[in-house]
Amino acid sequence: MTWQDFKMQYLVRFWAPVPAVIAAGVLSAYYFGITGTFWAVTGEFTRWGGHALQLFGFHPETWGYFKVIHLEGTPLDRVDGMMIIGMFAGCLSAALWANNVKLRMPHHRVRIAQAVLGGLIAGFGARLAMGCNLAAFFTGIPQFSLHAWLFALATAAGSWFGARVTMLPVFRIPVKLQKVNAPQPLQQREDQARRRFRLGMLIFAAFTLWALARTFSMPKLGLAALFGLAFGLIIERAQVCFTSAFRDLWLTGRTQMAKAIIAGMAVSVIGVYSYVQLGVPPKILWAGPNAVIGGVLFGFGIVLAGGCETGWMYRAVEGQVHYWWVGLGNIVGATLLAAWWDDIAPAVATDYAKVNLLAVFGPQGGLVLTYGMLALAMLAVMWWEKRFFADKAQAARFSKEAA
Repeated sequence: MTWQDFKMQYLVRFWAPVPAVIAAGVLSAYYFGITGTFWAVTGEFTRWGGHALQLFGFHPETWGYFKVIHLEGTPLDRVDGMMIIGMFAGCLSAALWANNVKLRMPHHRVRIAQAVLGGLIAGFGARLAMGCNLAAFFTGIPQFSLHAWLFALATAAGSWFGARVTMLPVFRIPVKLQKVNAPQPLQQREDQARRRFRLGMLIFAAFTLWALARTFSMPKLGLAALFGLAFGLIIERAQVCFTSAFRDLWLTGRTQMAKAIIAGMAVSVIGVYSYVQLGVPPKILWAGPNAVIGGVLFGFGIVLAGGCETGWMYRAVEGQVHYWWVGLGNIVGATLLAAWWDDIAPAVATDYAKVNLLAVFGPQGGLVLTYGMLALAMLAVMWWEKRFFADKAQAARFSKEAA
């Protein structure tokens, strides 16, 4: 294979979602084993909100929530911080390789309102449940925490409501059609594409060298940055978005991304299980109402906003301004939850048990149960897909007969 063939196939074109998400599942398992933590982003975004408050003279470090997730240092001193910086570097590199960076403004004020409000609700819900789509689906479930299953089911329900709300007339923005006299050929700016590809390679190489240099003094931080770089490349090139997985499921019956996510979790489970058996402790969180309420809010919020944590990150670096607002709302919502945590935590979270499926059902029992539930999830998705298109075909048939 020549360099040009490799470049077009693996760096410029989009990647198939199923192998890409499976690769993300494998990487998340290694990330857990090497760093001792999980692939997640909203916890660190909450810390960024805390740092912003500190700049204005507030003292969020005294809040109970930040005592749980810790606010010490800066993003450069934390595993999560370095990983997220790596994700942004990976997303930007991949977008530049494909010449997929262009400033795109929202077409209507309603879209901005959706972005901010949806991001705020999603950020609040994610941190109420102590996780997001990544911390639950790609890490909480593979780490055998019951709270992640509660969150996942609640997220599905919340996304269903969100899909119905976004179909209301207030959110249906009219599309302006422009009359043309002749078809216009696509403008291929080859010079711009070459320059951006080189810039993307420069960012990728520079960040890789910097991260490798950090591994000599702080191995976990440097490795976290490299993992983040890989995560960023995957989510941008494969356009991995949990919002589309849920929204498409309810509105169009498309299940490719949902199936890919379940497959990625299944691959991650065995890797995490192996590390747990070697003595790496899994992250188990409260299986209380917070997981359910937070999941419903998160599912609703990501569909209203049009993007989840992974989705808004790569779309933001691609120049889609709508997702800058989603990200801002996400951080604000997460920080609001941190401010209210001390008042609500006992009632919804901390008075409830942290349920480890491996501890309750035994190592083999917990593993079999987890794979059984993943199999049921896959069957449910396949059943819904079949029913959706059967109902659609029946409706079309009735419409034709009535006409």
